[in-house]
Amino acid sequence: MHGPSEAKNVRVIGVPLDYGADRRGVDMGPSAIRYADLHERVKRIGHTVSDVGNIPVPVPESREPQDHHLKFLPEIVKVNRVLARAVERAFKEGDFPLVLGGDHSLAMGSIAGLLRVKPQPGLLWVDAHGDFNTADTSPSGNIHGMPASAACGLGHPDLLASFKGHFLDPHRVAYIGIRTLDADEERLMHQAGVTVFSMYELDKYGMREVVARALEVVAHGTDGVHVSFDIDAVDPLFAPGSGTPYSGGLTEREAHLLLELVAEAGVMTSMDMVEVNPILDEHNRTAALAADLIASALGQRIF
Repeated sequence: MHGPSEAKNVRVIGVPLDYGADRRGVDMGPSAIRYADLHERVKRIGHTVSDVGNIPVPVPESREPQDHHLKFLPEIVKVNRVLARAVERAFKEGDFPLVLGGDHSLAMGSIAGLLRVKPQPGLLWVDAHGDFNTADTSPSGNIHGMPASAACGLGHPDLLASFKGHFLDPHRVAYIGIRTLDADEERLMHQAGVTVFSMYELDKYGMREVVARALEVVAHGTDGVHVSFDIDAVDPLFAPGSGTPYSGGLTEREAHLLLELVAEAGVMTSMDMVEVNPILDEHNRTAALAADLIASALGQRIF
């Protein structure tokens, strides 16, 4: 395998957060991904690794959320505030922030930290879902369905506070792998102007063309690209350890090709890998896939 075009110090930040989802277990995701030889995989490519451990996640006063439209809002806000500072610090110290989840609500913290250092980033969101709901549109009140909209400045003021008034330009946001959206969420995404490459476009044009088009959106005229990868983008046949499985997703090889093409473009500045749920997994295979996909994003090649 070839080494990376530019060796990085990859700073691993674990976020054992599971309040954004209904199903428990993704809090163990960071440990499971690390256990799958993440550090060794990254080092073999030619990078160095520093692991700062896990961000503390507060225990809620009650397992019953106070607001059923924004479940566990105070706890999620606290975690994202700490994560934003950790990501900002990693950038300022010259490291590549790699955030391991945990549920996808953590993306608010990683993107808020990014925006403090790089005011015009692009966002590549790889997911089965849009995560573009707000408290007004969400059928469940689960905040892991709201981080992308919050990053674009939409939603409850408490969710937006970490961004300190700096938000993503929705015209520099591209999705790959979407296969299920809520009706009001879809309307919000159209209004915001994000670009969506659903599984239909992937089937029609192929991964290479879709990634090229997505990179046109997120990488041109930006300060680099943040990749936020939800493991449920991959079909549950290959990634059973996800709390929100939905059939018809990416194959294992398609997921690798996507991230290999991103690595080849040399534009990625930070990454989330989220929603690995070891309780639902089979012999840690989803966590192992997550670790291997991270390696592909960081320059691992077959030959």
